[in-house]
Amino acid sequence: MKQKMIAQAVAALCLSAMAVGAQAQKVSDDVVKIGVLTDLSGAYSDLSGQGSVVAARMAIEDFSKSKTVLGKKIELISADHQNKADITANKAREWFDKEKVDVIVDLVTTSAALAAMEVAEQKNVK
Repeated sequence: MKQKMIAQAVAALCLSAMAVGAQAQKVSDDVVKIGVLTDLSGAYSDLSGQGSVVAARMAIEDFSKSKTVLGKKIELISADHQNKADITANKAREWFDKEKVDVIVDLVTTSAALAAMEVAEQKNVK
């Protein structure tokens, strides 16, 4: 229960940051797209995993009844990085290039976070 509340708080903070960030830069395709890239199947899946995906969905619903921010629709996608940096980097690259994801959250391990940060830096995503 405590972990779920923490995950909800993190998701709400991500959405709040997204609202501020969306003012400073253009939102891709007029949709605020949030990617939850987390451990859905491994050692950290109990700590974050599907609970983080659900928490992000709940935060979107709580954030706005219309599920919008700055007049833009909010969408959520998720994937399992399997605690592997190469999978994380490939998924981040795919999301930024093809899915037009604006922000990636819940990179629960250091290796995953560093891999996604490197791709974001290469793609000039801020």
